[in-house]
This record gives sequence, structure tokens and C-alpha cells, in this order.
Amino acid sequence: MENGAVIDILYFARVAELTGKRTEQMPLPAPVSVAQWLTQLNTTYPALQDIRVLKVAVNKKHALPDALIHDRDEVALFEPVTGG
Repeated sequence: MENGAVIDILYFARVAELTGKRTEQMPLPAPVSVAQWLTQLNTTYPALQDIRVLKVAVNKKHALPDALIHDRDEVALFEPVTGG
């Protein structure tokens, strides 16, 4: 990658099982919205499309679909947790 921009990704529970990874670094050519990033990730890991709802946290804070992901951000991906 020309500019060297990367993000650190953390996968949890079933997401980790479907990707076969707990963590990885991924290039980030430019800031991207959470929604755009998820679309790109589904191309890389088609099995993730089986999960109806995915939650994303950027730098340990829940992120809405229009939130931007920037160089060096930590992005966590997980399914919603249900309580009783």
C-alpha cells in the first residue's frame, strides 16, 4: 500500500470462526464508512453474509454505519449480545 495506512481488526465469537482469524491487519487506502467497510469485508469473507446483524466498534466505541474508519483505528466485529 502506497501510503501505508492500515487498520487492526479484532474478530469475536462466530465472526472469528467464519473468518478463521481472531485478529488481522488490513490496508485502508482512504477513510471509509463502517457500512462501506462491511461491504468490502463481505467480499473478502462471504461466509459473514450468513450473519444477519453485525456490530462494529471503532476504537472500543460502538460505531454507527456512517461512522468513519481511519488509518490506525482498531475495529472490532461481533454479533449483538442478547440478554435475559
